Amino acid sequence: MKKIIALLILVSLFSCGTDADKLTVKGTVKGLKKGTIYLKKIEDTLLVTVDSISINGSPDFTLQSDIEEPEMFYLYLNKNTKEDDRISFFADKGLTEINTTLKNFAYDAKIKGSKQHETLEEYLAMIGKFNNKHLELTKQMLEAARDKDSLKLKQTETVLNNFTKRKYLFTANFAVNHKDSEVSPYLALSEIYDANIKYLDTINSVLTPKIKASKYGKALETYISKIKEQEQ
Repeated sequence: MKKIIALLILVSLFSCGTDADKLTVKGTVKGLKKGTIYLKKIEDTLLVTVDSISINGSPDFTLQSDIEEPEMFYLYLNKNTKEDDRISFFADKGLTEINTTLKNFAYDAKIKGSKQHETLEEYLAMIGKFNNKHLELTKQMLEAARDKDSLKLKQTETVLNNFTKRKYLFTANFAVNHKDSEVSPYLALSEIYDANIKYLDTINSVLTPKIKASKYGKALETYISKIKEQEQ
């Protein structure tokens, strides 16, 4: 009897350890009665599905994936025949909770999980104002082009270019101030990849050894090397 109990304990411990080494995503899509939810990530430049669940009645879902280090994952909702909604989140081993609605799948998402995602949300909250202003200036530029107002077009282009530089500088500063987070090289690659190489170099030079050795740290190093080779 004791042997059976011991074996059960070992199995339980092994199972807990296995789950702890995985990413588990749990949540609810309020209002969803039927559809498919996909958990995806980027592998070798391709977006691949790592788990999925068919919803038929209950709006609750649980998805899992192997994960070696913190990285970006994506939750897709296929309501009919087209995957038309996506939630992006920075995940790590353990549990991530995502609760949202069918009506506004991406916009209403409330995410509780990794410390990296908290850092990403901090950045997104701040950069939102920049993005709104960028859209406004882009609209003004298109209207000037439509109206063939060359003076206004030139003025708006100048303002937009200066504003873009400010946005790049803000992102670079945020990345530098979070040099011990995987979010730092990720932002360099996703938000300011087309900025002046000096911004990327600055971020890369201050990353901690752990972050330099991470997936996005290595990718940033490789990207910078390729850019410099092309500029020679």
